Amino acid sequence: MSRALSTAAVSAATGYSVQQIRDLESIGVIPAAERADNGYRRFSPVHVRDLHAYRDLAAAVGPVAARRTMREIRSLSPDAAAALVCSLHARLNEEREQARAARGALQTIHAEAVTEAAATGADVPTEKDVMTIRELADALGVRTSTLRFWETAGLVQPERIASAAGSARSYPLAAIHEARITAALRAAGYRIPDVQRALTAIRGLRETEPSLAALDERIEAIGARSLALLRAGTTLAAIIGSLPRTPPRCGR
Repeated sequence: MSRALSTAAVSAATGYSVQQIRDLESIGVIPAAERADNGYRRFSPVHVRDLHAYRDLAAAVGPVAARRTMREIRSLSPDAAAALVCSLHARLNEEREQARAARGALQTIHAEAVTEAAATGADVPTEKDVMTIRELADALGVRTSTLRFWETAGLVQPERIASAAGSARSYPLAAIHEARITAALRAAGYRIPDVQRALTAIRGLRETEPSLAALDERIEAIGARSLALLRAGTTLAAIIGSLPRTPPRCGR
């Protein structure tokens, strides 16, 4: 039988405050502690293990998703619980692929701009503040219908300007920049889903001109989060392995 631990002992072992431990117990992140005759909580090494797993899980996917995962896997079937954990890995991998696609996009755009500048003997070209659909199509060497398709696919986000004849598309600098990235990636053989992933990551940086260094930092951070998720995985697997298995239903 494992030795009983006081709340203070668990706090010393995990770095969580006494109140945090009580809160995490109350919302089901860790199992409910036994109670001694005097009403005090009696924890076990399993609680310490689960709190360490929660810390890694929070670092990997954020505290909200970590709390939900720790709570839900105990109420699901083993298969559903395993699927939930696998979905966390899948989401992290999607973030990684987006960041890598964005990095490739920026490298492609830079190479294209340098090549264009070398061919014209000019500096890397700058864009007008706003362009019409015809101006942008001519600048990129594509059809206006192509820009409309990119808009439908969510790759380019023009503004709409009302006029007496209806509404016209207007491309501000951000939309022009995304159109240039899209054109370069499509010319390099990127499929539409690949371009979508790249632009999603670039937009997520919330910078007008995200740098390769910023994307490298993001990829490195995702790697650290992935390692944290792997560390938590051992405990999550142990929790799932202890879940009761649903007996198969018998046919009538």
